[in-house]
Amino acid sequence: MKYLHSMIRVNNLKESLRFYEDLIGLKLQSKKDLEDCTLYFLAQYEGAPEIELTDNWQKPTTPYKTGETFGHFAFECEDMEAFVKKVSDMGYELMYGEPFNLDLKNEDGSITVKRIAFIKDPDGNEIEIIYKG
Repeated sequence: MKYLHSMIRVNNLKESLRFYEDLIGLKLQSKKDLEDCTLYFLAQYEGAPEIELTDNWQKPTTPYKTGETFGHFAFECEDMEAFVKKVSDMGYELMYGEPFNLDLKNEDGSITVKRIAFIKDPDGNEIEIIYKG
């Protein structure tokens, strides 16, 4: 078994592409028109797991609601300070204020420290950003 992609429906394709391409750094891998929608597959590189943005041509009158069982997508960044600056420069806001440390105890008793932050995409899906340092 190989994990391939997660699909989310988007209300505003232009804003969603801006978020996932310009802020998160994913690249459009392929695009497919179907009978009632267009699918956009984005990934870090060819062959990596993808996020499928589904742009339905007939939008509901009220925005889509995120399912209660969905938690978040997670991405690793190389520089948390640079990411936080980019968030601000692009007009987005972090959830829960500033990034914070998450100390995880390993089986051998050692501690792994991760610096994490959360942000929402244009449709309200939560994105966790992890810096492992």
